[in-house]
Amino acid sequence: MATTLGRNRYGKAETRVVVLRRHADRHEIADLNVSIALSGDLADTHLTGDNAKVLPTDSQKNTVFAFAKKHGIEQPETFGLLLASHFVATQRAITHARVEIEEYTWNRLGAHSFARAGDEVRTCVIHHDEQATHVVSGLKDLVVLNSTDSEFWGYPKDEYTTLPETSDRILATAVSASWRHTGMDTDWGKSYTEARSHLLEAFAGTYSYSLQQTLHAMGSRMLEHRPELCEVRFSLPNKHHFTVDLSPFGMDNENEVFFAADRPYGLIEGSVVRDDAPDAGQAWE
Repeated sequence: MATTLGRNRYGKAETRVVVLRRHADRHEIADLNVSIALSGDLADTHLTGDNAKVLPTDSQKNTVFAFAKKHGIEQPETFGLLLASHFVATQRAITHARVEIEEYTWNRLGAHSFARAGDEVRTCVIHHDEQATHVVSGLKDLVVLNSTDSEFWGYPKDEYTTLPETSDRILATAVSASWRHTGMDTDWGKSYTEARSHLLEAFAGTYSYSLQQTLHAMGSRMLEHRPELCEVRFSLPNKHHFTVDLSPFGMDNENEVFFAADRPYGLIEGSVVRDDAPDAGQAWE
């Protein structure tokens, strides 16, 4: 039986690095989870076990820590770009680097005291090779809820449909969103803050007849107000809230008491793309 080695990559996953910037009057903290994946001329290690072109993943981990000290961490995108370009430039066999970063946010309590800011995580993915560099920023686990101004009706019904139509429901989701940048000349911190703000404003300001409609409204507003972005992708689980039947207890329930179900859930995914968006290349891999 003939076989051929397919696409492959390797790297160090989930290196946790925390950096303190110690100013005279207060400290600042950067808390990252960094995953590196390298690809290129690596067939020998797969086919014969020859590791002459395989930079150890432990070395990749150490590079993360060394770069954190040498360069600091101001923005995850900047740090990811430094790492990706380093591995392609210094390892002859490596032609492509993918760096994925999660940033955990801390709220300030004092000059040097912090509290973790819930489950929301800032994200970015860097792809770099000699042909192109792509930056995809984003977030995940941003839980949002509209307590009204949401309806769901007019859908097809078959013999298995039991869901009643509604003209007033809770709409809630945990947003995972990624947005692709058109270039590298970007104020990453401002871009992230503004993109997140427009996402939230669209969620809160859209009278929704479906979560799909809300998805499109969020992406459209982000692209309308942030010219450095060309595409936004969403994954939106529908966090269902079902009205509890209180009639056995002689009580009415006019959309006041709900059961929050965690599973199963509807999952809405989609993207909004600027008409003149450049080719994505490997940006979404």
